[in-house]
Amino acid sequence: MATAPAPLSLSASTLPARLRASAVPAGARGRQPRRGRMVVRAKIREIFMPALSSTMTEGKIVSWSAAEGDRVTKGDAVVVVESDKADMDVETFHDGIVAAVLVQAGESAPVGAPIALLAESEEEVPLAVAKAQELSNGQPQQAAPAASAEDAAAAPPPPPAPTAAPAPVAAGTKGIASPHAKKLAKQHRVDLAKVTGTGPYGRITPGDVEAAAGIQPKPKPAPAAAAPPPQAVGAVPQAAVLPPVPGATVVPFTTMQAAVSKNMVESLAVPAFRVGYPIVTDKLDALYEKVKPKGVTMTVLLAKAAAMALAQHPVVNASCRDGKSFTYNSNINIAVAVAIDGGLITPVLQDADKLDIYLLSQNWKDLVKKARAKQLQPNEYSSGTFTLSNLGMFGVDRFDAILPPGQGAIMAVGASKPTVVADKDGFFSVKSKMLVNVTADHRIVYGADLAAFLQTFAKIIEDPESLTL
Repeated sequence: MATAPAPLSLSASTLPARLRASAVPAGARGRQPRRGRMVVRAKIREIFMPALSSTMTEGKIVSWSAAEGDRVTKGDAVVVVESDKADMDVETFHDGIVAAVLVQAGESAPVGAPIALLAESEEEVPLAVAKAQELSNGQPQQAAPAASAEDAAAAPPPPPAPTAAPAPVAAGTKGIASPHAKKLAKQHRVDLAKVTGTGPYGRITPGDVEAAAGIQPKPKPAPAAAAPPPQAVGAVPQAAVLPPVPGATVVPFTTMQAAVSKNMVESLAVPAFRVGYPIVTDKLDALYEKVKPKGVTMTVLLAKAAAMALAQHPVVNASCRDGKSFTYNSNINIAVAVAIDGGLITPVLQDADKLDIYLLSQNWKDLVKKARAKQLQPNEYSSGTFTLSNLGMFGVDRFDAILPPGQGAIMAVGASKPTVVADKDGFFSVKSKMLVNVTADHRIVYGADLAAFLQTFAKIIEDPESLTL
């Protein structure tokens, strides 16, 4: 992504002779030009590391689609960047020549840092290369003060400047003493006329009297250790860095894994609570067998049911972003957790309450394909208002999910298993049941709100005909 032009000004004296001759007006040739009068503007634009998501702080260059010297036009993809969620093609906003690549493939750079220079014409390529050299040479210079500071720290500190000792005041200053000093002098029978004062302007202090009486001064109590500053409300304590286990191999997080770790730690600052609810799934299982040949998955059926329930309980679809207010979302976008190679991502089924299960299934198929190829667009993974995590497909019967930052609730769906159930008349039967656990932000969602939402969700699952409408 390129920014607004950053013109470089060059004085006429730095140009080749033929350019100087053409730049000076005919009537002015032979005369000394005024200083700063002749200026040539060179358009060299910087391509910056873009922010591909709201949580992205740095990006990694996967590959360069355009090499140095290639001419590109506006809209061409020039580089593939790995963000904390996906790999994305980054387009250029301007025509020009890729003059210099500042960040090579496999390297990372913070958001907003220049990663390449784009020259407008071939004549400006050498200037862009020179600018790239200046940028690369400028980095070690920033580390030089740190090295000199370390050297300074290793050197012995200079001796402290000698402080002038208080000038002794001649004896015979009887009467120039503090009241407490006079009291001590009378108590210990000390002649103040023979005491040399060390206080301001020769004033006799209680310590002077005690010293004259041969009394050892009392040791001063050690100052109390300063209390640690109070921890801000909602702040997440930083985990201590543990030493590596002998023989273990340390593998750093990928960009996506680092983002997941950051979000999980941030969620600890949210006062969350959890509610579980058992739901009979016999009719849902029968519906699934009917629509499965048409490409409808169980995940889509669950997402559709959750969206329909959220439409009746909008507070569960809300969020608390500032700790002071509710944010009611006008859309119901169901984010579904998907495990991919090297991390976890949540593609979003947008407007899930308004689309039928067949269109949702097609959208879900496309989203999963793009997620596994790391080609999701930001609005396809960052616009969720409610999250669904389904581990029931792996046989997990129950689990708790961690609340994602910026959302009000997340649903954890367990496997449907045969269970012995007693009806109201006392007759036993075997029915399929699944356990649903919902984790919610207690600042905006209360226990009664979540219970009502789960009751509505259970009614839809236990009588799923409305899912096909």
